[in-house]
Amino acid sequence: MEGKLVMTRAIDFIFDFASPNGYFAHHGLKGVAERTGASVNLIPCLLGGIFKATGNQAPFVAFGGVKGKLDYEMLEIRRFVTRYSLTDFRMNPNFPINSLTAMRGLCAVEPGPDFDRYVEAVSAGFWERGLAMGDPAVLQSVLDEAGLDGADLMARAQTHDVKARLAANTEAAVARGVFGVPTFFVGEEMFFGKERLDQLEALLSAQ
Repeated sequence: MEGKLVMTRAIDFIFDFASPNGYFAHHGLKGVAERTGASVNLIPCLLGGIFKATGNQAPFVAFGGVKGKLDYEMLEIRRFVTRYSLTDFRMNPNFPINSLTAMRGLCAVEPGPDFDRYVEAVSAGFWERGLAMGDPAVLQSVLDEAGLDGADLMARAQTHDVKARLAANTEAAVARGVFGVPTFFVGEEMFFGKERLDQLEALLSAQ
């Protein structure tokens, strides 16, 4: 029927390693997918590019002058960590971290086991191990430790095709209405923020 939303059991996940909330959402989505039978399509995008295109800012910039706001953001993080048992999480002392090379490297990997291994290893480097992941040498070392060919991926990250893929992903996300990370889509339904995982799951469970 015209105007009726066509639902899907696939979740498009707009993602950048630079966002700690992206890390939280990545782990929280695992349970959502298991319970609903949905698949997760992680789409690498550049958060800085999204911010530039939409005029958005990171919370620590946008709300840095608002009394109590950042303290509350940290409270929400602690609550999320407890709820999802993400006891390995810690704020990276190098934050904010330039994720450009890490995101380009991810765009050089096709979906599959290596893609998943890349996401897990680099996410841990950013938000569990406290590493300087904006340093290509550190990033390459993390990839090598994960059993990937770090040197090859770093070389491919600098190719025109890979750079264009990340840029195209980012532009397409903005065109869909994305203004930050994490953002999720189920069909045309958009959800922003790790706090929306319950709403996302409710929609999928109702199908």
